[in-house]
Order: sequence, then structure tokens, then C-alpha cells
Amino acid sequence: MSGSRVTRLAVAAGLVVLVLDLAISRQLTFIFDIGFVLVCVGAALAVHPRDFFSVGVLPPLLLLGLISLVAIVHSGWVAEAGDGFVQAVVSGLAHRATGLLAAYLLALGVLAIRQRVRARRKRAAEAYSKREVSPAPTRATTGSPSEKSTTVVGSEPHSPESITASSQ
Repeated sequence: MSGSRVTRLAVAAGLVVLVLDLAISRQLTFIFDIGFVLVCVGAALAVHPRDFFSVGVLPPLLLLGLISLVAIVHSGWVAEAGDGFVQAVVSGLAHRATGLLAAYLLALGVLAIRQRVRARRKRAAEAYSKREVSPAPTRATTGSPSEKSTTVVGSEPHSPESITASSQ
């Protein structure tokens, strides 16, 4: 899938994981971390190779967005109840650092493996290609009219006359 589509799906899945974890325990727990890791790895597996970069930078930005959303709604879910927005975001990121590290390393690892497999397949395809020794295939179309006419301008009789009868 395209990078923008995978990013939108990852944000939606991250919100689902966030809401489920908050519904269960009223604070972010390891359930959020596991779900976050799975979302990031799933994004790395689903993205088209041309958009590897967008998924490569997704985990920290996704976590920042999710933690910021929670800090806006209720800072006590990610930090102390009296903390301000910035302190709640910093505390939330610090508490989820292990999940972020795991998600980031696994997502980058998946992207690296996919890149190596893609390069290996490309080299294998080139190794078996006959392109270097064979000409490129071409198509030529020729045609001629189905009826032909001949105009005789002048002729002299040939001798001797033909003994074969003409069919007209």
C-alpha cells in the first residue's frame, strides 16, 4: 500500500489500541506498548517499497501524536494529574520508551530485510536475463493489397504462339 494509506491506517489502529488500553486500566500499560509495536511492524510489512521512508519515521511521530492526544484529554493517564501539557507529553514518552524502542527497531529491521530481499530478487532477475546478449524484441507489421492489377502499355506478339488455352 502507499505510504499515506499505511500512515492513516497506523494512526487509526494506534487510536484503537490507545482507547482499548485506557478503557481497561485508565492509564497506559504494556498492552498499549504491545499493540503499538504490532501496529508499527504491520505498517512496515504493508507499505510499498517506494514509501519505506515514511514508515521508517512513523513510530516516534505516531507515539508523540498519541501521547499528545492523551495529554490534552487527561494528563493523569500518562503523567501526574497536576502536570501541564508539556510535562505530561515528556513523561508519557519517557514511560513508553521501551515500547517505542522495540517498535522502532523492529520496524526498521523489517524494512531492512524487505530492502535486502528486494535487491537480491532484482539481482537474480538480472542474472537470468538474456538482455545483454539478445536483442530487444520488436514487432514489425507488413502488408500488401490483396488485389493486384497490371496495365500493359504495349506489347508485341511472341513467337511461337502458346498452345495453352487461357482461362478467362
